[in-house]
Amino acid sequence: MKRLFLVFALIAPLLTHAQTIKTDVLVIGNGDAAFAAGVQASESGVNTIILTQVDGLRLSEFKLIPKNSITKAFEKQARKSLKLADSIRLPEITNQTANAIIKQWSDSSKLLKVINNSPYYELKRSGNDWELKLTKEKTIKAKVLIVADDPKKLLAALKVTALTPAILKTLNYNDNLYRTSIAGEFYAKSSYLSLYNLLIPNQENLLYVSPVGFETGQAAGATAAYAAFYKTKTSLSNLKRIQGELLSYKLALISFEDIMNADSNWLAIQKIAITGIIKAEIKDSKAYFNPEKPVTYKEINQPIKDYYYKAQIWFDDHQNVPVNLENTISMICYVGNKSIEATKIELQKKWNKNYRFSSKYDLKKLLSRREFSVIINEYLKPFDNINVDKTGRVIR
Repeated sequence: MKRLFLVFALIAPLLTHAQTIKTDVLVIGNGDAAFAAGVQASESGVNTIILTQVDGLRLSEFKLIPKNSITKAFEKQARKSLKLADSIRLPEITNQTANAIIKQWSDSSKLLKVINNSPYYELKRSGNDWELKLTKEKTIKAKVLIVADDPKKLLAALKVTALTPAILKTLNYNDNLYRTSIAGEFYAKSSYLSLYNLLIPNQENLLYVSPVGFETGQAAGATAAYAAFYKTKTSLSNLKRIQGELLSYKLALISFEDIMNADSNWLAIQKIAITGIIKAEIKDSKAYFNPEKPVTYKEINQPIKDYYYKAQIWFDDHQNVPVNLENTISMICYVGNKSIEATKIELQKKWNKNYRFSSKYDLKKLLSRREFSVIINEYLKPFDNINVDKTGRVIR
């Protein structure tokens, strides 16, 4: 008995020091993409670790992109850390200050942890999960892995010689892939990331993105969170769920030069733009929504018919009519089986108060692209109710 006790006493310290940290999402990297991915995954409700190989995160684009819920979450933490009231403007935040804020955030968060200056020597699959060895005694296990860093160790784990990070596409309407966008690029407003360019064929629960690109990182974070939260594979990602999640965090699916995140109609415009019912004007590598430009019959005729069978009959009976409020109400009520009179009354009440339109309610008024988008989004809901396939083709 004494001999057995002695043996146990000798190996007990080894057992004590062995540590396995379990998480839902593990993000490897120290740039904008890694930060955005980690914060978005945690905000989407799953346990997340950001692991850097250096002494902290290096943020650059983050300070310049339009305000969304992720940047606002950072600002909230910054005010808390610096003890500043909302009325006081934030000072210029250096990387050193940013990392101090993020550390405090990590220390107080139940879902987000940041581990800095932690090189790892091995990365491999472990069943359906990922296993990363920090030391012989310390391991991180994750359901989904996001790499926003040098992929050298990942290549060895996958036994491949090369891996391409998620590639952005240039917005055009020659195909429908834009409908599968999960992030519009702020610095190149005519570029977007398709969910199906983010997913890696034959590699489940692995996402690889460039270290730069806040929006791409944020999209990767939401995609990883979906797989972890629903205990599924990334190949089974639900496009509409992920798009909806990112829109709720104010990430543009198509980034417009002339529509800011603070616009009261931002969400409706984003939803209608991603359906292609109203298309952007591409000029000098930037996308313009032209919100105050009048809608034309020619531009909406076919797109609406693509989404709704009944629209074919309405447009056949109303050829080349002006796209005014009266005709639009007629169309949405016919397609959506709604009462014309009740819709008129409801729209009149909401026109300025709810929708914050600057124009007056007038049935003969030609609708702007902004007004038309808001009405179609609310009364027909093409984004919410109609799915598309991996190519962006409408499924009816």
